Amino acid sequence: MKTYEGGCCCGRIRFQVEGPEQFSCFCHCQSCQKAAGGPVVPWTTFAKDRFRLTSGELAVCHSSPGVTRGFCRDCGTSLTYEHVKRGGDVDITTTSFDDPSLFPPRVHIWVEDKAPWLIIGDELPQYQKTVT
Repeated sequence: MKTYEGGCCCGRIRFQVEGPEQFSCFCHCQSCQKAAGGPVVPWTTFAKDRFRLTSGELAVCHSSPGVTRGFCRDCGTSLTYEHVKRGGDVDITTTSFDDPSLFPPRVHIWVEDKAPWLIIGDELPQYQKTVT
C-alpha cells in the first residue's frame, strides 16, 4: 500500500497516511469557509486507521455537532476533518499533502453555500449538499 506524506505551513505537524484514497472533493460549505478562511476547501478521504502524525500534535475545534477539525496551533493550517457519522474516515486537506496533484478532486459538494462571486469553471459534478 502506498504511503503519502504532508504537513502544515510551519512544518511543526507532519503526517503519513496509507492509501488508497477513498474520495476527493471541493467543499463549499460555510463551515469549511470559516475554518479555512477561503471560499472552497479541497479534501481527500482515507481510512482513519491509516492516518498517523509523525511530528507535532493537532489542535482541535468542534465546529458543528459531531464534527472535529484538526489544525496546527502554531500556524493555523487546517489539516483534518472528522464526522461521527463517518467514524472510520478522516478527511485531509488536499493541499497539505507534499504532492497534492496526486488527489485531484472529483466533485463539488455543498454548492448551496458557494460564495456567490465564485464561478465553478470545470465539468465536475456538483451537489447542493453532499454526495448522496
